Amino acid sequence: MTRTADGQGPIFLTATDYALPDPLPEGVAKYTNFHEMARGGSALLRSCFDCVTGRTVVMKTLLPEFRADPKENRRLLREARVTAQLQHPNTVPVYEIGRDPAEGLYFTMKRVSGENLFGILRRIAGGDEATLAEFPLHRRLAIVAGAAQALMYAHARGVIHRDVKPENIWVGNFGEVILLDWGVAKVWGQPDDAPQHPLVARGQQEAIQNLTMAGDRPGTPLYMSPEQVNVNRAMVDERSDIFSTGVVLYEMAALCEPFRGRFLQETFANIIHDHPPPPSKAAPNRGIPPRLDEVVMTAIAKNPADRYQTMRELLEAIREVEFGD
Repeated sequence: MTRTADGQGPIFLTATDYALPDPLPEGVAKYTNFHEMARGGSALLRSCFDCVTGRTVVMKTLLPEFRADPKENRRLLREARVTAQLQHPNTVPVYEIGRDPAEGLYFTMKRVSGENLFGILRRIAGGDEATLAEFPLHRRLAIVAGAAQALMYAHARGVIHRDVKPENIWVGNFGEVILLDWGVAKVWGQPDDAPQHPLVARGQQEAIQNLTMAGDRPGTPLYMSPEQVNVNRAMVDERSDIFSTGVVLYEMAALCEPFRGRFLQETFANIIHDHPPPPSKAAPNRGIPPRLDEVVMTAIAKNPADRYQTMRELLEAIREVEFGD
């Protein structure tokens, strides 16, 4: 017996030596033991066991009411293909893309045990000393830098993520950092059918109107760039991802979002007009280095021309941040 590399538990040699099923199942028929992990506005994530390869994977499908929707099918297929083509240590490998008579379009990915960055930040903000000890500021900065590595690679391939936020940064149990959810990515040279405001689409306006609702976290609007809020698609390029990454940097340092308003329209107005204090001023007791302030405030400049112009520049600036003893 040994341990799996993704922390899914022990590998028993008998599970690797059994004969292949006969006849060999195809498509969704080869997957068993489905367990729901998460669901969004139109899609469902489930873990399942691939009885051909003998490993646990994650499957993404559309919810039943969207399986016949051409736009949702295009979007899911684009997400699958973009993710599959971005072969980088900070992206998740795609194993299979297919279509099933019952399940519709689906794709499977590597299962990585861990949690997203937002869960980590929420515990630290709540005073969890064990989490703070495990994820001090310099490690949280390294996590965001890992996501930025994936973005730098994606930008070189002509892909803009457009939904960078702590919920989409996965931190594995063995130190992996994975940038997830390329469902609203912009691919240069391809038609853009993503919604103008990804979280406001498909009747979700009411769910995020009141940003002060208990337990409610309207993730996407808080991290949009001014050009995304203004729906200026011609202006949305890699510098938009740089802005969103800057907002994540602000939040992981100060443990608060720089542009949160009382309701959606106020949040958008803040993104366009408000100039928040540097993270060290917003959280003076967090030991935030002055250089990190400079990096964050440059990344979230209102004018794209005033930001870092490439993700490589932002990464180089992040690496210049020094921490005291």
